[in-house]
Amino acid sequence: MKDQTGYSVHRIVEIIDRLRAPDGCPWDRRQERADVGRYMLEEVYEVVDAIDQASPDGLKEELGDVLFQILFLVKMAEEKGEFTIADVVNGISEKMIFRHPHVFESARTLKVGEVRANWERLKNRERGKGEDEPSPIDAVPRSMPPLMAAHKITDRAARKGFDWKETAGVLEKIEEELSELREAIAEGKQDHIEGEIGDMFLSLVNLCRFVQTNPEDALRSSLERFTARFSFIEESLKKKGRSPQNATMEEMDLLWNAAKETERDG
Repeated sequence: MKDQTGYSVHRIVEIIDRLRAPDGCPWDRRQERADVGRYMLEEVYEVVDAIDQASPDGLKEELGDVLFQILFLVKMAEEKGEFTIADVVNGISEKMIFRHPHVFESARTLKVGEVRANWERLKNRERGKGEDEPSPIDAVPRSMPPLMAAHKITDRAARKGFDWKETAGVLEKIEEELSELREAIAEGKQDHIEGEIGDMFLSLVNLCRFVQTNPEDALRSSLERFTARFSFIEESLKKKGRSPQNATMEEMDLLWNAAKETERDG
């Protein structure tokens, strides 16, 4: 039921308990952890979309969806006698206090860079790895999207000293990889082509680090521009009773450039 202050987290837990009960919802009862994990990933992406769209109402709704998936996973763990919501809350509370000694244990003020370094050092201590940072490969979840994983792995490798000294070195590497990709395409060996394209992606991710650009944001921005420009092409052709399927590449290229000009004027 809903009281004067609205639904509480406890109310969500009660709803999930009811859904998972023997006489509850057949769909919710059959869900496995892997299923809920996939749903949660989708919901997290929708949270990011709501943030990008600066939509408070959308963000509120999507955060609720993520919270539901989190509590659903906790319920599944409780059913197995593994842990409870109290264990989750206590665990994250203790972790945050431990990783912020400059806030909870002393009045010392740290700069952003110092906080980050201290965070990694304390995280490694938690994991029993001493002062050393974990292996870049071991530290990144395998389920993480490849572009995001590439950014994290190369960043951590760079902090180990495996990096170029300046941007020019990265640009040279990109040119080298492009040359190798051309050779692979000329050979026509698909596995070789795939490997060289992967190397190109990795080199571009490294360039993003050097110019302080998040590769995910850069690609997302390009996709938005591509979508807007292609929509312009479709709409322009539609006004003439045509479509991209029966237009020439030259015609569409002219419209593409017109769309770019419209962006600049806007």
